[in-house]
Amino acid sequence: MGDYNPRIEFVIRQAKMVDRDVIAGFNAALALETEDLRLDLAVARRGVEAILRDPARGIYFLAERQGAVVGQALITYEWSDWRNGNFWWLQSVFVQKEFRAQGVFKALFSRVAAEAAAQKDVCGLRLYMERENHRAREVYRRLGMKETHYQVFERKFR
Repeated sequence: MGDYNPRIEFVIRQAKMVDRDVIAGFNAALALETEDLRLDLAVARRGVEAILRDPARGIYFLAERQGAVVGQALITYEWSDWRNGNFWWLQSVFVQKEFRAQGVFKALFSRVAAEAAAQKDVCGLRLYMERENHRAREVYRRLGMKETHYQVFERKFR
């Protein structure tokens, strides 16, 4: 883990097509680290490209340090008919190991939260995490997120 240095500054920006390969690589690293899953990198690149070409699917925010991308978060949308608004879901959150515990996710989250709050149709932020990721749970709590009573179920087709 990196040593915490509160003076390190990160530039947070929306991703562009030129970032596709970095994002796909981060997604592959994330899948391997969290689920011991090896992604097909060609498929991951196409998935990232689909989002970068169509912001209605989502938006990637990237954290840069001295011009190098060191972290990412993907925002996707869920319409809530109960609230007449969108939840922004944080997904594909990844920070390079050597930059962890240095404020990268906090900077990404702050930018995402500010962008979401500025949108009239956004009613909240949500994310899901690995159940046993206690460190992430504490980070999310410190940033003002609360655990819900919901559990995620899935049925895969591919």
